[in-house]
Amino acid sequence: MKYDIVLAGVGGQGVLSVAAVIAEAALREGLSVRQSEVHGMSQRGGEVVANLRLHTGPVPSDLVPIGGASLILSLEPLESLRYLRYLSRSGVVVTSVNPVRNIAAYPALPRVLEAIASLPQAVLIDAEGLARRSGSVRAANMALAGAAARLLPVSSRVLEQCVSERFASKGPALLAANVEAFRAGWSAAA
Repeated sequence: MKYDIVLAGVGGQGVLSVAAVIAEAALREGLSVRQSEVHGMSQRGGEVVANLRLHTGPVPSDLVPIGGASLILSLEPLESLRYLRYLSRSGVVVTSVNPVRNIAAYPALPRVLEAIASLPQAVLIDAEGLARRSGSVRAANMALAGAAARLLPVSSRVLEQCVSERFASKGPALLAANVEAFRAGWSAAA
């Protein structure tokens, strides 16, 4: 089994936190994991992308090949379109509908969302709305992790445990918000 993921977003959205949660859950379930990340201009809202490869055997490299991704998990809708060339024919795009307009020529949001929705397999969720209702808009990344959990080759129980452990030191309110956002994302993707 191989399951390759391209995680995309912009600086400050928590792309690398999502990658870390998924990677930890996969390791706990006995999978081989390789990860590569590009931070770009993350402090200024620039692109952030991580390649995460989960395999039952050895992983040949850190980078997902073009046409090899089982999943594109994007915290920003336009960023999901940027990496479509990496998506396999049977792959799925899971993305937030909430834009980060970090470029002057950001296309009209309805056109971006229409392009994503027209893909053979796409899940679009209001990650910010789910996170806000869960107690912290900053938990949008965990709402997306929850939405993707239905597709990942690891159990949602282990993923949720990894979310809990990642945020346990941040205080009870932030811990609760992130776990609730994860669960809300799970439900929204149903």
